[in-house]
Amino acid sequence: MDDTTVEALGKLSSALETTDRARGHLHSFHQLTGKADFELDEAVALFRKAGHDAIADRIQQDLIGRNVIPGHWTFQILEEYDDTYWSFFRTVESAARDELADGRRHLYENALKERRRTHGKPGHEAR
Repeated sequence: MDDTTVEALGKLSSALETTDRARGHLHSFHQLTGKADFELDEAVALFRKAGHDAIADRIQQDLIGRNVIPGHWTFQILEEYDDTYWSFFRTVESAARDELADGRRHLYENALKERRRTHGKPGHEAR
């Protein structure tokens, strides 16, 4: 396989890894937003205990359980990202590897490992 094809497959793989990281940030966004929503229950209880019922009511009625964007909680954003972008990206990357590299992954890194490892040294085995 020519070097340019290896480089192109590497860039495609790297871009997929970047989307994996972005997806991880969406998971963090989802979990942190959910944690904040549950923490509001405690804030409401404390405001009520302190006699601030109007503030507690506003939080309870207007903020707890609110959509983060119109019509969506964070889990729905994550699901839509998975369904419309991330899974399709994975399909395209896999198809390119199947067509051009018999499905092999990390061609550049495999070549790099072969060049950099110490042959015959324990811990430096090819596989």
